[in-house]
Amino acid sequence: MAMGPKLPISLAGMCRNRTHPTPKDATTVLKTAEHTSTHSLPLHYSEFPLLVRITILCPHKRGHEHDEILNYNSNMFTTMAAGILFASTAQGTTQLPGITQDYHGFNLHRFTVDGCECSLVEPKTTAKGNPWIWRMEFFDHRPMADLALLERGYYVAYMNVGNTFGAPSAIAHLDKFFQMVTRQIHLNRKVVLEGFSRGGLYAYNFAAKYPGRVAAIYGDAPVCDFKSWPGGKGKGPGSKDDWKSLLTCYEFANEQTALDYKLNPVDNLAVLAKARIPIIHVIGGADEVVPVDENSKVIEERYKKLGGFIQVISKPGGKHHPHSLDDPTPIVDFILSHTLAR
Repeated sequence: MAMGPKLPISLAGMCRNRTHPTPKDATTVLKTAEHTSTHSLPLHYSEFPLLVRITILCPHKRGHEHDEILNYNSNMFTTMAAGILFASTAQGTTQLPGITQDYHGFNLHRFTVDGCECSLVEPKTTAKGNPWIWRMEFFDHRPMADLALLERGYYVAYMNVGNTFGAPSAIAHLDKFFQMVTRQIHLNRKVVLEGFSRGGLYAYNFAAKYPGRVAAIYGDAPVCDFKSWPGGKGKGPGSKDDWKSLLTCYEFANEQTALDYKLNPVDNLAVLAKARIPIIHVIGGADEVVPVDENSKVIEERYKKLGGFIQVISKPGGKHHPHSLDDPTPIVDFILSHTLAR
């Protein structure tokens, strides 16, 4: 059974006589960190000295626990904390941060990072390396592949950055989340990005900025050019309200600036090919909202020319909905085959 991730904890204090007990005259006991909606520790990662809470039982005051909070440099406690965390995880007592609720039979943890609501679903048994898949948008919509990967030991993550179309401000939030879960919770430093519909903009833009963090991309009827959707400058109807919002989110001076933009996913694939990031798309062959010819087909043709590996699963006659596959095996097999060895 693979060991779960090391998780952050809060430390605390010594006996009221303020002496530092030695192993001969004191017993240290891990005190389970309080994981409530208010949190005893901020959930934002930090490189500043780590504040950890430990209960010290002094032999001359048995039965009395003291919780004075002391600050120590994180380097002083690296070895000790790792040992405590591994022991706690092995006994199944370590908790992830946030409020816990049921998610299709798995534990889902809700918490906040960088002012954004986040969700992290933990598998019952963690696969080697703590792999994870990151849903960019529409969490829990048609989650067949996510559930199958949870069964295989993957974590499933989501950060709600609002309807911001993969704009730079959204990517900045996503960066904070990535750093938190990889540094504090020790999830794998290469993630599978999952972009449903407009989530494709977030997935591709994050991958283009941080290609070394990406194990694979799974796009499901993904938007790959915002001129197509929500712009509606091609075959599709687009969305006027969303187009106006996108111009604001990207801080474009006017519409022409947006039309001249050269960092849409369809235009920004070279960095992904250089990083050898495998891509899989699941599409409806007759998608009326996100036309294939303006999005996935362009990605497929250009990525192959760049030497990248991409697989496209097309549902003949399929529309934009329903997403995913009723049997997600082809998606799951692709992800497993391209991530477990990376």
